[in-house]
Amino acid sequence: MGFAQYQFSCFKFWSQMPQRWQFFSSRVAIAILSSGLFSFGMGHPATLAQTNNACQIVPSAAAQKEALRQAGIVEGNPEDRERYRDMVAKHGAEVQQCRRQTWPQNQALWLRVYPCDSKPGVLEGVLDEITNKGYNQVYVEAFYDGQVLLPASDNPTPWNSVVRSSGAEDIDLLSDAISIGRERGLKVYAWLFTLNFGYTYGQRFDRASVLARNGYGDTTLTVTDRAYAEYDGSNPGDRNQAFVDPYDEQARQDYRKLVDALIERQPDGVLFDYVRYPRGTGARSVVSEVQDLWIYGEAAKQALYQRALNSKGRELIERFLNQGYVSTSDVETVNRRYPQEEAMWQGRNVSQPVQEQLWYLSVAHAVQGVLDFLADAIEPVERDGIATGAVFFPDANQSVGEGGFDSRLQAWDRFPASMQWHPMIYGVCGQTSCIVDLLERVLNYAPLETQIVPAIAGKWGESVTNRPPLEVQMRDIQRAAPQVNSISHFAYSWQNPESDRERKFCSLN
Repeated sequence: MGFAQYQFSCFKFWSQMPQRWQFFSSRVAIAILSSGLFSFGMGHPATLAQTNNACQIVPSAAAQKEALRQAGIVEGNPEDRERYRDMVAKHGAEVQQCRRQTWPQNQALWLRVYPCDSKPGVLEGVLDEITNKGYNQVYVEAFYDGQVLLPASDNPTPWNSVVRSSGAEDIDLLSDAISIGRERGLKVYAWLFTLNFGYTYGQRFDRASVLARNGYGDTTLTVTDRAYAEYDGSNPGDRNQAFVDPYDEQARQDYRKLVDALIERQPDGVLFDYVRYPRGTGARSVVSEVQDLWIYGEAAKQALYQRALNSKGRELIERFLNQGYVSTSDVETVNRRYPQEEAMWQGRNVSQPVQEQLWYLSVAHAVQGVLDFLADAIEPVERDGIATGAVFFPDANQSVGEGGFDSRLQAWDRFPASMQWHPMIYGVCGQTSCIVDLLERVLNYAPLETQIVPAIAGKWGESVTNRPPLEVQMRDIQRAAPQVNSISHFAYSWQNPESDRERKFCSLN
């Protein structure tokens, strides 16, 4: 029985309940460019490169804009600043027009920003590069690794601000990214981790009870790298992750404060990532025993007990959770204690073995916690009329072997149809077949009204990490699924590694 099938048939309560541009920065460069040696003028009709339907700004136009940025924003020349702003608006409008006429109509890039991006002109330069490459959307990472993209002076959350240098307390990089992006015609989404609250959160003594726990007493901070490792296409493993119990009310309150603060900045959308449990490696990549499940936090346990519909059902659930099984002796003991009752709990099928039913109940309970947490998180976003999206692995909702399941338990096929679905089709096979297969799996599950926005990993013009170039991946996606008209690329750091490295390790002070 498949993962989606057992959800529907057994548990009715679910439905109820980079290479960088090398540019001149001097006024001399502007004079050369404006003289026509680069065959570009402000009204030149060939601002966009038309090769590969990329909607990219031609290098000569991009170079002139970069020179004006240096002179006008970095060096502070008022005349060049105005010329720069005019060119920014012009390029943005041209990319928007091209995207309306070119597949895909929406092309997004994933971006992490750093404290030094608050220096004059830096964020402008990054977003110029994104526009130059034909993107009309950008997904800015606003909550990751236990830190938030909020100013230190206006941060009501339990997480540290990304920018926390003395004298920089009022810097609001998310607001800056939104406003600077919109000047370029970019839609700017806030991209958030969800159940992964970060290492520093997990170290707080007042949040110890909030962390998810398995039946061996582990949190995701106490298991080893060999047992659990995250892989997002760029990072082979990271033990410094703290997943929380999705049933815990403190976790929900903390996350709601974060979401509320971020949507005050009015991004064009909010994308929720890590809407799942951690990914195990080796034998831990499959959960097949109740102790493997992250449902032993106090809140999750109590919520599971409440799935019982009578006293006999509750005691059997408790015994199964505490022992990892129920024996014939357990059943007989409980029968003698409650002779008038038939053991009942949500989704109970009395024709199937008790232990099998308790296992599927426990798995369903683990998954339902994630779905409920997501529903609670998106409520204020959708109430404000802001688009929402869920980021997921297409193969993370599968059954494995006899009664086992992928350890991530990411039931994305149960995500709200009103959200955008952002499957990370990061297949690695040296060609596009495995990438297209992942997309087709999502399309087979998705409701007709759901917008699918696949995320692919790679670089323009060259293969990387055994993946074809972006344009090759996109060509074959268009052939296989022409109805998909939005795509995102992971990530700016892959396309511009030198820029990303310099900005990451720059000192703000």
